[in-house]
Amino acid sequence: MIMKLSDFDYNLPKNLIATEPAKPRDHSRLLILQKETGEIEHKHFYDIVDYLKKGDCLVLNNSKVIPARLIGKKDTGGKVEVFLHKVVFCGSTAQNLAVEPQKTVWQCLLGAKKMKAGLKIYFDKGLEATVLRDNEDGTWDVGFNMSGVDFDKVLEKIGHVPLPPYIKKNEDKKNDKKSYQTIYADDNKKGSVAAPTAGLHFTPRLMKKLKDKGVQIEYITLHVGLGTFAPVKTEDIKKHKMHSELVEIDKETMARIYLAKLQDRRIITVGTTSTRMLEAIVSEFPISNFQPCLPAGRFPNNSQFSMHKFIKQFFKIKEFINIFIFPGYRFKIVDAMITNFHLPKSTLLMLVSALAGKKNIDKAYESAILNEYRFYSYGDAMLILDSN
Repeated sequence: MIMKLSDFDYNLPKNLIATEPAKPRDHSRLLILQKETGEIEHKHFYDIVDYLKKGDCLVLNNSKVIPARLIGKKDTGGKVEVFLHKVVFCGSTAQNLAVEPQKTVWQCLLGAKKMKAGLKIYFDKGLEATVLRDNEDGTWDVGFNMSGVDFDKVLEKIGHVPLPPYIKKNEDKKNDKKSYQTIYADDNKKGSVAAPTAGLHFTPRLMKKLKDKGVQIEYITLHVGLGTFAPVKTEDIKKHKMHSELVEIDKETMARIYLAKLQDRRIITVGTTSTRMLEAIVSEFPISNFQPCLPAGRFPNNSQFSMHKFIKQFFKIKEFINIFIFPGYRFKIVDAMITNFHLPKSTLLMLVSALAGKKNIDKAYESAILNEYRFYSYGDAMLILDSN
């Protein structure tokens, strides 16, 4: 069966597009969708504590959003908007490039006419860039004259918060940098050009309640790039090619998540980014390969089980993934998901349709619109629930 792009279209009243987050964050609304039955409930996000249970494994993306939009000028004085997508190289020299060595190379979107390799771009605070190469996929490789801490400091001063275009706000407002960031974003995991927005609903108080209930909380890292929000341009969605995004996960975290799955505890991801990351990893490292490491019974009651030996089966992952999940996909590790309401014709809408079933998602979106939920990045949330 050919899945058409038009199958994932819907009409949304403009007044339902959220332009600012709920305050407090966990007072946003929450639609509960039972994926087996299609049953719907209407709650608030702080009610999520009642739907998660002891032993559930909640997986969140701790990548931190960087101020990824830079405004520069060409030698002629013409304005150039540079949107950082993902870092390609960071070091003292860059190999195999057609121009002089650059300290940092990013894959970028460029907003200007007549772009070409060799073009110089000048920014405030002494930052300079050279356009290196047209990647012929809408992005360009751009080399910068700074790297590491120096680059990060300048970026924080002159970069703009990469708010989606439907949020028409003053992007220089300080509260945007705080609002468009999860409370658990890790300073050592900077690299996203858009927020993993399903996580914006969490507050410290809510996280404490979940921990006190016995919910296992794990953090993984996917640096959000074009793969998450690039538009689908082919009517046959199977022809869409995802941009790759960098993921990171340490072996101890992998072991704990795999162990939870092997013990038949629910794996609940926060957002499509966490979902894609786990599914990409388990596709490469099938969970069945680790079954022999687990004795009968449930850890930690089984004294024969050695977590240390189990961890030794894993290794740290740091690589690029471009998994595309749409209806027909069979999930290998994810049981349930917390997510926002996504744009029409987006890969994110296709992913949630794959998890919950397209008919269920269509029904849920109709109900959300009827009940005037707030949509998109700053909008309300949905819990696609596995009742097991």
